[in-house]
Amino acid sequence: MVDELPDRGRKGRGAVSNRSGRFEPHARVSVDDGWTFDDDHDPPPLRTTLSVDTSRTIITRNSSPDIPFDRSINPYKGCEHGCVYCFARPTHAYLGLSPGLDFETKLFHKPDAPDLLKKELRARGYTVATMALGANTDPYQPVERDLGLTRRILEVLDEANHPVALVTKSALVLRDLDILARMAARNLAHVCISVTTLDRGLARRLEPRAATPPRRLEVIRELSRAGVPVAVLASPMIPGLTDHELESILEAAAAAGASGASYILVRLPLEISGLFEEWLRTHAPQRADRVLSLIRQCRGGALYQSGFGRRMAGQGPYAELLSRRFRLTAERLGLGGRWRELDTASFRPPPMPGDQLSLL
Repeated sequence: MVDELPDRGRKGRGAVSNRSGRFEPHARVSVDDGWTFDDDHDPPPLRTTLSVDTSRTIITRNSSPDIPFDRSINPYKGCEHGCVYCFARPTHAYLGLSPGLDFETKLFHKPDAPDLLKKELRARGYTVATMALGANTDPYQPVERDLGLTRRILEVLDEANHPVALVTKSALVLRDLDILARMAARNLAHVCISVTTLDRGLARRLEPRAATPPRRLEVIRELSRAGVPVAVLASPMIPGLTDHELESILEAAAAAGASGASYILVRLPLEISGLFEEWLRTHAPQRADRVLSLIRQCRGGALYQSGFGRRMAGQGPYAELLSRRFRLTAERLGLGGRWRELDTASFRPPPMPGDQLSLL
């Protein structure tokens, strides 16, 4: 009989384990085969692999009343940033993979995304509305540096005068500042930068391959200087771990030039609840019980509630206090107003070879 090995955190990775997804008939465990590293050594590093996503469409639709957009594009499945709280992790279970370490090491990309986008924007009956880019996984995660998929998607949207709202926590977005500034000048783009914590040490454990908090604030500053409307997403707020920083995050972002703000209470659907608790027990053991207790106080005694109207902000005294703190601070800093609507009247389907030339 072999001994099961306890899961241990890995340098540069967010999840502690690679527990099997909810659709798998068997659970995977690590065992001691006699060649295991002892407690004085780190586990061996995990390499990131990249596979092709053969999806035939690129635009994802939703009808959620909690989300301010009805369509989005995600060039990548999985995300190397490794944020342990990421609500997209359970999607890897549909691929027969783990929402844990697989999610941040086994990535999929859509190499023909720009061509698919052109086709869908040209479809008969397409009605324009703001396109969310990066609503599920980050469009500027490390592999984007070499693949350039997000930039090519932005080029299609720019050519078509299609409005876009972009969400990221990566400084790589500044690579495409030329496109974003050009679109913003035509009221076609705004950017949201996620800042979860200002504590560099905590950020390194919580979201290990994302830009540091000071670098994200610098991204806000550079986008604002270039005329790109930029908001800060103080998300997720984790009770007992990061929520005490809410005011500081908003103040730092406003000083950097942010013109809007929002927040979301941490969401732990499906496999994420177990992965997050593992992370707490490994990286913040003295806070773990209190953090989990406060989350349950905001979620009707559970770690998650999926109902519309509650899943983003929670309920109960603690959640209401967090909401009031956000509202008062955002109003004080001038971050509480609604942005103007992006332009949808200038849209024109992207041209394709063989199109009849316009007479105008």
